[in-house]
Amino acid sequence: MIAPAQRPPHLATMILLVALVVLTLNMFLPALPRMAEVFGVSEATMGLAVSAYMVAAGVMQLILGPISDLLGRRRVILVALAVYVLASLGAALAVDFTLFLICRLLQALVLAGSVVGLAALRDMYSTREAAGKMGTIAAAMAIAPMIGPTVGGILDTLVGWRAIFGFYTLLGAICLVLAWIDWGETRVRVRRSPREQIAAYRALLGSGLYWAYALCTGVSVGTFYIFLTGAPFVALESFGLSTTWIGVGLGSITGGYMLGSVITARLAPRLGVTVLILVGRGFALAGLCAGAGVFLLGFWHPLVLFGATICVGFGNGLTISNTNAGLISVRPDLAGSAAGLSGALQLFGGAVLTGLTLPVMAAGATPLRLLALMIAASVIALGLAVLAARGAARQPVD
Repeated sequence: MIAPAQRPPHLATMILLVALVVLTLNMFLPALPRMAEVFGVSEATMGLAVSAYMVAAGVMQLILGPISDLLGRRRVILVALAVYVLASLGAALAVDFTLFLICRLLQALVLAGSVVGLAALRDMYSTREAAGKMGTIAAAMAIAPMIGPTVGGILDTLVGWRAIFGFYTLLGAICLVLAWIDWGETRVRVRRSPREQIAAYRALLGSGLYWAYALCTGVSVGTFYIFLTGAPFVALESFGLSTTWIGVGLGSITGGYMLGSVITARLAPRLGVTVLILVGRGFALAGLCAGAGVFLLGFWHPLVLFGATICVGFGNGLTISNTNAGLISVRPDLAGSAAGLSGALQLFGGAVLTGLTLPVMAAGATPLRLLALMIAASVIALGLAVLAARGAARQPVD
């Protein structure tokens, strides 16, 4: 029998679990039309596999984080992965849409990989070191959103959509075994009465510094959602780009994010999180303003739009790992709760910003309209970054 892990997880294990989170969200997307035909439902109904999953993922994060603070990181990871494997197998075998959707929603437990992973990094490292490790994970994982739909499309074409969920089952089982042998408990047990535990949660929720970090993270990620929602309309209506080039353009922001994450991994342990957050937000805003200025001068080219949004990706790479490290360090004993709440805010905030972007694009999909929305979000994110920096300056250095 394989002995359970006694030591903290290696970074490679965490990277694989985060990869599973990303792939579970996007790898099956190319197969949605065919799945709708198989189940005999409309494409709008089939879309529940995405929209309802996002809601379930947000709720799961709110639940998984506090449970990991109470029961430990290892238990949550193992149980979540075990359920994920069974849910993925159920989805692969489902012949009824209702059963498929139930299994799909249970797959949202895979979010434990990112929520508990963030908390475990804070258990293991100081704030600065945790930010550097998060940057490494983010840089390694930036490619997953690009290759996931491609792999899913190939599997659907060659074998069928059920092969995608079979792949989820296999990868989930591999992660479960890996977590068993390489994810030792990292949480330091804190003995509290129920009243003391509630008081600790209230203290976290009452922390202005936590909310500055969490909202800065949410709005920064929200800028990315605005871009993903509006850019295809702008690229088609204003520049007449083919879907192939639209895909390339959408990937540009991910390339910038990867570069920013690499720099975070190298510099965060030395410079600290505050400097990189401020530089990241300033760089994103400057790039967007420069792009808008070029358009106002009459130079109308898609490279201007995508060049400006590469700056957003780069700025987010400098920002998000550091804000995440900051928010889980406000109360290290509640790192799981802090990570879960922040993750839920990102999902729900992304849904709101997507909903706001669509009517603006419907009124006229111009690059200036899109950049104006992204500039507004970036100004808010920069203001939150300044508030976080001021709050962090009053905290002990970690």
